[in-house]
Parts: sequence; C-alpha cells; structure tokens
Amino acid sequence: MYIWQKKDFPNFVWDTLTVMQRLSEVKFNVGKLSGIMASLGFEVKETTALDSITSDIIMSSAIEGITLNRNDVRSSVAWQLGIDNAGVPASNRYIEGVVEVMLDAVKNCNELLTKDKLFKWHTLLFPSPSRLEKITVGTWRNSPLPMQVVSGRYGNEKVHYEAPPSSQVPEMMDVLLDFIANGKLDGILKAAIAHLWFVTVHPFSDGNGRLARTIMDMLLARNDGSQNRFYSMSAAIAENRKTYYEVLERTQKGGLDISEWLLWFLDCLDNAVEKAVNVTNRTLKKAVFWSGHNQTVFNSRQIKIINMLWDGFEGKLQTGKYAKINKCSTDTALRDIQDLVSKGVLEKKDSSGRNTEYGLKE
Repeated sequence: MYIWQKKDFPNFVWDTLTVMQRLSEVKFNVGKLSGIMASLGFEVKETTALDSITSDIIMSSAIEGITLNRNDVRSSVAWQLGIDNAGVPASNRYIEGVVEVMLDAVKNCNELLTKDKLFKWHTLLFPSPSRLEKITVGTWRNSPLPMQVVSGRYGNEKVHYEAPPSSQVPEMMDVLLDFIANGKLDGILKAAIAHLWFVTVHPFSDGNGRLARTIMDMLLARNDGSQNRFYSMSAAIAENRKTYYEVLERTQKGGLDISEWLLWFLDCLDNAVEKAVNVTNRTLKKAVFWSGHNQTVFNSRQIKIINMLWDGFEGKLQTGKYAKINKCSTDTALRDIQDLVSKGVLEKKDSSGRNTEYGLKE
C-alpha cells in the first residue's frame, strides 16, 4: 500500500520535537548566510545569485539524467535577469524554458501557485515533445494506464512506486495547491512537504521531479523573503541522489509519519547552506586579497591562476599544470610561480622536485 492509499492521506504527521530541533539549527544557518550576504556589495550578490540559480537549474536536470551546458544556462539566466554584458539568450529552446520556469518561480515567489501556472511551466519544459515521448503537455496526465516509477531492464523491471490513478489527480492537486496557498506551517517544512506531496501525486506524464524541485525553490525563496537565491538545494540533492530516491521510496511506501523525509530534507538544506557560506567566505577573502594587492604587478597568466585558485581550483597546482593552463613553457611557468611565492601569494604545499605543489598563502 502506498502513502496516498492511506485513509487519512494527506494528513501527514512527524516527530515534532526532533524535527523542530533540527529545523531550528537549519534556520540559524540560513540566517547566518543571509547576514553574510547582506554585508556584500550589489555586484557580488548579483554574481552569487546568478551562479546559484545556474547551478540549481543544471543539477535539477542532472538528477533526471539530463545534461545541460553550464555556459549556455548561465548566459540565459544572466540575459533573463537583465545582467549587462553577462549573457545572451540561449539558442536551445529547452534551456530557455527551464530558465524561464526557475526565474518565474523565484522572482515571483509570493504569487499564488495555480494549476494554470503549473501548466505553463510544464509546457516550457517540453517545448517540442517528439511523438516517441508519448506525453501530454500542459495539462494533468489523463492516461488510463498506471503511472509507475520503474527501473531495470525490460522483462526484469522493478516498480519503485505507483502514483494515484489519473482520475484522482485534479482533486488531489486542488488540495495540494490550497495547502501551498493557505497552509499554516513553517516555510521550510512547507517546501519539504509540498515537494513530497507533488511527486506522490505525480500529476504530469513527465517532468514531475523538476517541477517538484521548482515548487520547493519557490517556497524556500518565499520563506527567505528574498527573490535572490544564494544556495542551491538541487545541487545538494544531486550530491545525494541515491539517498534522495531511497528516502522518497520508503516514505511513499510507508505510513503518514514523514519524519524521515523531513529530517533528510533539512540535512540536505543545511548542506546546501553550509556550502554557500563557505563559497561566500571565500568570495570575501578573494575581494580582500585583490584589495590588498591593488598595487602589486601581476601578468595575465598569474591573474588567471590566482582567480582560479580563489574560485576553487580542481586538482593540484604544479608547474606542468600551470604551463598547460596558460599555454606557456614550463620555464615560464616556473618563473611566474617563483615570482608569486616571492610576493607572498603562493606557498609550497608539498615539495618533491619538479612535482612541487603550490597553493594560496592565506
């Protein structure tokens, strides 16, 4: 028996003491991030929001196995946000659509969520569905066949979940939309419950996961009281994708006690916020660094590497990698690195001859 088949669905219950204690901890960290962001200048906040929204869009699609080009998504987000010289409209209609959906959700987070808005979002996610996809776009699913979440090869499939019959979807969605509009509940918990509730009803023939996370972001933005997004919940979910599906499946096959789902959601949100705090602190340190070195002379190769190190350099910085990134000789790379060491910018992290590793001297 699935959760939606329970007599009292959707009257969810949870361990109030445990959930509220964890919620209090998460809200403290969300507040800390908000405080940090409030101290930043407009350009830094704008760039942070641009990167966070870009990451959210890319990772929400990645959870469903859809790979998007980061540069294309970032350019489309920047263009639709009206950020000067930061982007141009994406030529990919799908990217244009998913960006428009996300920005509508967060920039208009206080607007009423209606079925017409959901239909619009769904249409934007599927601008030109092929006949092979066999999906109904821009309206609730209406197939008489069961809507199942299945994995495994043909003939050896495993049914992870079966959604309510399509005949029940309109009424179920009316109840959910009323809860989102009028439910008296903490905003973060409302986002967690709405996410679970939406994927449980599975109202569309495809795209339910992406729209569930869009609703989640809308409600989190509403709770934060900000149209800017400074953390990416979808990125945090993607990092724990296997657990995400496991907890969803257990909850959808369990009773009306959704404590496990709420606690998992709160842990995931906390991870997203913690990562954002770390990135923001690094952004602040980067700004302080450049302010302190505004009279220091660097060549273009050195500036490129310094910025890469502050922005999260992948791997180890060695002479060979420096040369490869800057397309210069290893002798030139070594001279650049030694100059940065003498100026107190870099320091040796691990010394082993030609394979010496360097990092920022913080």
